[in-house]
Amino acid sequence: MTGRARDRPRPVTGIVIDRVRDGDLAKIMRDFERFWGDRELPRALHHPMFFCEFADTALAARRGTGDTSEIAGYLLGFVAPTGDGYIHFVAVRDDGRGLGLGRRLYQTFTAAALERGAAALKALTGPGNERSIAFHRRMGFTEMTLDEDYAGSGRARMVMRRPLASP
Repeated sequence: MTGRARDRPRPVTGIVIDRVRDGDLAKIMRDFERFWGDRELPRALHHPMFFCEFADTALAARRGTGDTSEIAGYLLGFVAPTGDGYIHFVAVRDDGRGLGLGRRLYQTFTAAALERGAAALKALTGPGNERSIAFHRRMGFTEMTLDEDYAGSGRARMVMRRPLASP
């Protein structure tokens, strides 16, 4: 198989993207290592508000139906009063990577953000997270700014933005 063929997403079948549901946070936490490996920092940032107050723009990619469905990927985000569609997290389970789920989650979120009047998308990552930066560039994020002390946190963050065209 050539490198180009390997880089192309395999077709996604049997996976539906919809809004998060009651119980999804618990499912994600049970499978946390499948999404994040041994990284602990993201665990504390999975606040229930994304599954309750922002559930209309938080998404799950599901394999199967009903209570037995598995979450293959998810995106937690919301539209801020600034007009930014803010993506807090996107994660794809280890057995779902390479299927284009991250891209589909972003596309679905973008449509929801536009419906709610967003003028741009915004996401953050660590300045050394080259995979995340490359993914966001492929998703059309053209504005990349390194903030050495993001929001006074003492941590550097790459602030990534993508202007959205009005429908």
